[in-house]
Amino acid sequence: MSDTEDPLRQDGVGETDHLDRLWTPHRMAYIRGENKPEDATSGQCPFCRVPGLPDDEGLVVRRGELAFVLLNLYPYAPGHLMVCPYRHIADYTETTDEEAAEIADLTRAAMRTVRRVSRAGGFNLGMNQGEVAGAGIAAHLHQHVVPRWPGDQNFMPIIGRTKTLPELLGDTRALLADAWA
Repeated sequence: MSDTEDPLRQDGVGETDHLDRLWTPHRMAYIRGENKPEDATSGQCPFCRVPGLPDDEGLVVRRGELAFVLLNLYPYAPGHLMVCPYRHIADYTETTDEEAAEIADLTRAAMRTVRRVSRAGGFNLGMNQGEVAGAGIAAHLHQHVVPRWPGDQNFMPIIGRTKTLPELLGDTRALLADAWA
């Protein structure tokens, strides 16, 4: 094998970089944009498809009357939840008063549940409105509930551009669903 083929020689000058590689092939689905809706009428929206699946298959943690809570398939942190209205709308200003209230209530309940289960020290909450604002699925509104712990942003995501998750998503879903008050 030549130096250019050696995976340890990644620094561009032929010197070994001594970095370990953590392979995360599941991320390619996200990078390729798989399961993203092409438009509002395509019928491919994952947030419209998930409510028709069994909870464990769709990673649904809790169902409300107008909105539901599910685990993020590509989480930023363990227990990363999303709160989505059932109705296919893209913008927060399109929610009815009832939808906005239930999204808020489910977000608060999600925070309480994650705190109880995993002792999260804080949360990042947010809705990325539109592709230019970072929405991965801009066609369907969703509120992120990302738990945070002291020291959780260590070298792995910052330098290594890698997230480590200590448990399978199905196990996390079951834990949170069982703990939901």
